[in-house]
Amino acid sequence: MSMMKAAMVESFDEPPHLRSVPVPRPHSGKELVDVLAVGISHATRGAAAGKHYTSPKSLPALAGIDAVVRRKNGDLAFVMSPGTGSLAERILVDPKDLVPVPRGADPAVVAATMNAALSSWVALKARVHFEPGQSVLVIGATGNAGSSGVRVAKHLGAARVVAAGRNRERLDGLLAEGADELVPLTSDEAATAVAYATAAAEIDVVLDYVWGPPAEQAMQAILSARTEHTRILDWVQVGGTGGMSITLGGNALRHNALRISGSGFGSVIMEDADLPGLSAALASGLVGVRPHIVPLADVEKAWAHVDRPGERTVIVP
Repeated sequence: MSMMKAAMVESFDEPPHLRSVPVPRPHSGKELVDVLAVGISHATRGAAAGKHYTSPKSLPALAGIDAVVRRKNGDLAFVMSPGTGSLAERILVDPKDLVPVPRGADPAVVAATMNAALSSWVALKARVHFEPGQSVLVIGATGNAGSSGVRVAKHLGAARVVAAGRNRERLDGLLAEGADELVPLTSDEAATAVAYATAAAEIDVVLDYVWGPPAEQAMQAILSARTEHTRILDWVQVGGTGGMSITLGGNALRHNALRISGSGFGSVIMEDADLPGLSAALASGLVGVRPHIVPLADVEKAWAHVDRPGERTVIVP
């Protein structure tokens, strides 16, 4: 029996451990591919800790939720595998789930950037059917996914992008990456509310990577300042760093054309998201996330690494 190395989640309280496991055998139309790079995103860590909605239902389980892979014919592809894992030397995939990656692209760069850009791309392409010329507010714009959202929105034709975040140095840097206006998030709630009201009162789409009480504060400030109450405001929850619940009064919904939705695995038809377009855009340098490359043999060290702003840990077998 052929064996391979894999990162296995054996306890939600520990990092994945390197283990030798059997190489899976192709079946039911599945294809065996070589894994080239796996990005360790917040979602990947959350799934391995039992804190994400894609977390495995039973253990042990293979870690990882996506990967850049190489097919038998040499073609590169990106694949999302929530619930089945990806952090191994080889994995089984359904060919229809493979997203082509341009030849010559750096697998580590694609692995570092794809997950970061995926949330905003999918939300704008397949969740709210964003139209070029609309305006976008990104809340939590100083993280990798949020800053990628600024670039993605501009790439897709946003006429105006407002970036909101706490890291002031990183926030200021977003002006060179596509942001037109900034909302500094501070402990001064009154000042933050004024900043939201000034910059985002007539926004069309909100990509919210924070949620929780900060989202409540932002909603109240924006809706209170809005003058065109019948103009649709699509508020898309794509992350929960500020909490997983909000309290929203019914008046906000009755008095405004507010549509709240979530974007993630299971909420969109991925065929509508034009992922090959995203892959090509990333390969050409759309999103600047630096890969911090770690070999699979050091997976436990990789799990302990704290990414710096603009960096993402990438494991290579």
